Amino acid sequence: MYENLAVIALFAFVFSGFAGRVERSVVTGPIIFITFGLFAGPMGVGLLDINLDTTQLRVIADLTLALVLFIDAANAELAVLRSHSHIPRRMLLIGLPLTIALGVLCGLPLFPGVSVLELCALATMLAATDAALGKAVVTNKAVPARIRESLNAESGLNDGLCVPVLLLFLALASGQNNENGNTELALTLMAEEIGIGALVGLGLTGLGTLLVVYCWRRGWITEVWMQIPVVVLAFACFATAQSLHGSGYIAAFMGGLLFGHLAKSATHRLVLAAEGAAELLAMLAWVTFGAAVIGQSWNAMTWQIVLYSALSLTVVRMLPVVLALRGTGEPLESKLFLAWFGPRGLASIVFAIIVAKAHLPHESVILHVVVCTVTLSVLVHGVTANPLSAAFAARMKRHDHDTGQ
Repeated sequence: MYENLAVIALFAFVFSGFAGRVERSVVTGPIIFITFGLFAGPMGVGLLDINLDTTQLRVIADLTLALVLFIDAANAELAVLRSHSHIPRRMLLIGLPLTIALGVLCGLPLFPGVSVLELCALATMLAATDAALGKAVVTNKAVPARIRESLNAESGLNDGLCVPVLLLFLALASGQNNENGNTELALTLMAEEIGIGALVGLGLTGLGTLLVVYCWRRGWITEVWMQIPVVVLAFACFATAQSLHGSGYIAAFMGGLLFGHLAKSATHRLVLAAEGAAELLAMLAWVTFGAAVIGQSWNAMTWQIVLYSALSLTVVRMLPVVLALRGTGEPLESKLFLAWFGPRGLASIVFAIIVAKAHLPHESVILHVVVCTVTLSVLVHGVTANPLSAAFAARMKRHDHDTGQ
């Protein structure tokens, strides 16, 4: 354990020295983290010997996602999001179901032995986008604000929306419910996940923020401890919602939105320490993924799995989003940009862990598809984030100038 800790700590120390340079390049942090995990893990030189069970891996991924969602939501420009809420709303309500349906259709000829319900579960697992991997785009000020905030809102909410859908498909595939109760089960799960998650996130954040302000005004909080509340509040929103059978992802995102609204101009200063913690957790998650997951799955990759993963990142994601945004007035460049940057990452890994405990007949195929898709997404979305963002920003600037916007 201490050897693993020493290796990861030294790597984090070295990486921190050139993290800013990495952010400006085409090679992102997650690419470096996964590569290091592969190099240092059993498939490489064997410096890392990580034997995490699924529960431990899920905890790391969940905490990372919760913190990233809270921070991204806190930094959101609410005025912009309100003005252009129709974009993420269409992507979630129209694009998300179409993505799942198209994912099933693409899976039928590639995996003829896998049942339709299992393909439904797989498509749902890969429909959720990752806020952590999308950071390079949503924090790039060169990208128009409406595009950044739309992608931020989509990634913040679709994880929570996909959870009840995934649980429904798993229940159907496992034969754990009767046919007459399918609709009722789906609606109940959806209402519980969204409702409880939103209430917990808003309630805890509202009370927590008021308490922090009260204590700060009386000089009861030191500058050092002022760095702690955002981190633990994000974890509290997530964990409380999960324990009450709600969506921890929605709780973290809604809590972050309220925190940013209440903190106003002080938001950036208050979440700065939390951003550092989120980066460290993300690094740990991706190094672990590279060392303990990718290497074990490498030999099981077939051409069908690779092709489905490629389709999932392109046609299955992009076509539904472009169709969903018809009639919004957005130029084709915006639709394609929004459609392309739907990275798959930690949320899909968490869903894979949930599926692993369901013991489906074709569990192995499903899990290997998720590992392949996430790995490809880290690579292709990471490499294209900065170049495409710069090109898109320049093109949209010319478009807005020509149209007088």
